[in-house]
Amino acid sequence: MATVIGIVSLILIIVAIATSAALGRVLEQNLDNRLEDAAGQAGRALQMGQFPNPSRDAFDVLSEGPQEPGFLFIAQSVNGAVSGAYIDAEGEVVRLTDAQITEVGDAVRKGAFSTVSLGDGVGDYRIRLVQGDTFVGIAGLPVSEVRSTIGATLTTIALVTAGGLLLLAAAIAFVIRAGLKPLRAVADTATRVASIPLAEGAVSITERVPDDETDERTEIGRVGHALNTLLDHVGESLDARQRNEERMRRFVADASHELRTPLASIRGYSELSLRALQQAQGPGIVETTESSLERIQAQSIRMTGLVEDLLLLARLDEGRELVYGTVDLSRLAIEAIADARPAGPDHDWELDLDEEPVVVAGDAARLHQVVGNLLANARTHTPPGTHVTLSAAREDGDAVLRVSDDGPGVDPAVADELFERFSRADRSRARKTGGTGLGLSIAQAIVTAHGGTLSVRSEPGDTTFEVRLPAAPAGPEA
Repeated sequence: MATVIGIVSLILIIVAIATSAALGRVLEQNLDNRLEDAAGQAGRALQMGQFPNPSRDAFDVLSEGPQEPGFLFIAQSVNGAVSGAYIDAEGEVVRLTDAQITEVGDAVRKGAFSTVSLGDGVGDYRIRLVQGDTFVGIAGLPVSEVRSTIGATLTTIALVTAGGLLLLAAAIAFVIRAGLKPLRAVADTATRVASIPLAEGAVSITERVPDDETDERTEIGRVGHALNTLLDHVGESLDARQRNEERMRRFVADASHELRTPLASIRGYSELSLRALQQAQGPGIVETTESSLERIQAQSIRMTGLVEDLLLLARLDEGRELVYGTVDLSRLAIEAIADARPAGPDHDWELDLDEEPVVVAGDAARLHQVVGNLLANARTHTPPGTHVTLSAAREDGDAVLRVSDDGPGVDPAVADELFERFSRADRSRARKTGGTGLGLSIAQAIVTAHGGTLSVRSEPGDTTFEVRLPAAPAGPEA
């Protein structure tokens, strides 16, 4: 709008200046023609009257003959007498002073028109030299009429230009707004879609550009139609993704549920057989069978733990499994350190708690599992003699648990996927560190289900896992 109005304004100003200049030249030419006619008439009157009465002067000529208002006449007779007069606005003849006559005489040029100012009482005049047989004179007409006409013309042009520009601005605004209305609908639709969380869960994109703004015969309408097509494809992709995720969750949950029973049976029968063999005769047979059953039992325990972890993750993804209540994180930390010391006697364990208990709403068993997994992670992936500190505090209304150690830190190769499922620092088949690679992912899933965050900051000699829980986490009631 500013560009169009600016260009039109410049064009109108140039036209106004050119029009005023042309009008000024036309009016000035008309004034010169009128002056020439009036001068000739006055000269003839003076020349005709001087033969019978040589004492007649310019004042007598203007007083006798009909002349238009403002006409000025100066005459010098053959005897050298100089006189001058002009007709004022009321039609009265007024004599010119000697100073005014001298000023006019100094300004006149032979055979040409000139302009002279005679002061506030008389004004500016267009003058011309007039020569007769018995006199030399100067005739003049006021230029005020020309200037007032040009001023009125410029004022009219300015007012018409201003009004035209206002009308143009309104018309351009209306046209632009009407033309960009479909584009605003596209922008509004894109803004609403951008605010929809698309990362996870069941997502349905119902926002579309209205059909009346998707006319493919216009460029902007084609943009709206293309956006609707894109949203249709994205919606179909999100639906397919959600179906795949739901099938995967059902598969993991069903597989885990189905495996629990046979694994429990294997474990039960192996324990029963082991106790029976321990009471039987034949040390050699007992020793061999006992060793085999012990390995069966160990593997069944490992498989049971894996299945339990997978089932827990599946249920957490579905928003289930948590039983909310009041949890004292300070007491939970004390119990976790008490469990960690026998499991890692070669590590230095420290507990750092506030004087006031840190109490939140959550699932006590699952939060205990989070702390246990973090302590087990610190014990497993640090060398003997590592100092591990577990702290619980309240910061800015949040409950914060931290597990810090002065070990070698997190391997940069696995830092980006540390909380991914089945992520292991030991990638070899031997898996010297043990575990299934689900500990940190389970901890993160539990913390996320409580509405909190689990983060890590690591460098050689200083690694800290931080659990931050809201003071009143949103969750289902127990």
